[in-house]
Amino acid sequence: MRARVSLTLVLAAFLAFPPFQRERVEEMGFGEIFRIERMRVDPALTQALRSRWDTEASAFAFPWGHMIPSLEDVSRITGLRVYGRAVSGYTYPCYHDLAERFLDLPIERRSSLVPRVALQESLGLYEAGKNAGESEDEYLARLARVSRRKLASEPGPQADLDLRRFLVLFLGRLLFATRGDAIHCRFLPLLEDLGEVGGYAWGAAFLAHQFDGLSASEQQTSTSGFYPFLQVWAYLHLPALGRGDLTRPGLVPIARLWDSRRDTRHLVDQLERLQEAIDSYPYLDVVWQPYLGEGDE
Repeated sequence: MRARVSLTLVLAAFLAFPPFQRERVEEMGFGEIFRIERMRVDPALTQALRSRWDTEASAFAFPWGHMIPSLEDVSRITGLRVYGRAVSGYTYPCYHDLAERFLDLPIERRSSLVPRVALQESLGLYEAGKNAGESEDEYLARLARVSRRKLASEPGPQADLDLRRFLVLFLGRLLFATRGDAIHCRFLPLLEDLGEVGGYAWGAAFLAHQFDGLSASEQQTSTSGFYPFLQVWAYLHLPALGRGDLTRPGLVPIARLWDSRRDTRHLVDQLERLQEAIDSYPYLDVVWQPYLGEGDE
């Protein structure tokens, strides 16, 4: 699925960075995302949750009442910062000049979209397709190895250019992904001063993006972006559905603890059984306070 491929590509670019660049990403508050191991996508669970979304209440409507993902969920599941300056600002009618100045990439004169392939190739992610017989670990290692040859090895203007390109890929293709192949430049004004990027409440913006995606057209059956969030949210609050396994106790963020169970049944059959399970879900098994007793470190 595209969501998993996007996560692998962004992770490969992060791993290809020299240590000083990874430290900069950590200081921006994005480091925890890259410590989340690759998780199996569970499209049936996502579709089941999406079908329960009440657009008027902006919440999931379950037989026992309404539930919503919260800022605490974002912080504990993903490790993203939910405090700081709002991720907002002036929206430009065209980002052509900004893209040329900050990314040194060609975009159409009246466009605000960066071609995905051009952005990936600027980070050394040339042959992004997975080879036949290649394992996930081999695929990730190959991408990172090739990308490393393209990236600056020491601080300077080229390293800043690499980092801005990476952040546009990360934000536009993973955290705030939308449907379509091109990537929007709307975050570029916030990336002008790289030292200020960590001061924004990216986790709060991420939650708003999740709500916006869930409230989109009912004809859409999936959500774009960072898929582990909603999956782990369901594992924590609705454990009796049995869709996830606790595999790595004691790790933070909580998304590092879980993996989705493999289900070989047809997607339609999985979805039907999940809907029935939610309709008959025992109220006493709903976990309203999944973080009770945990520290706030």
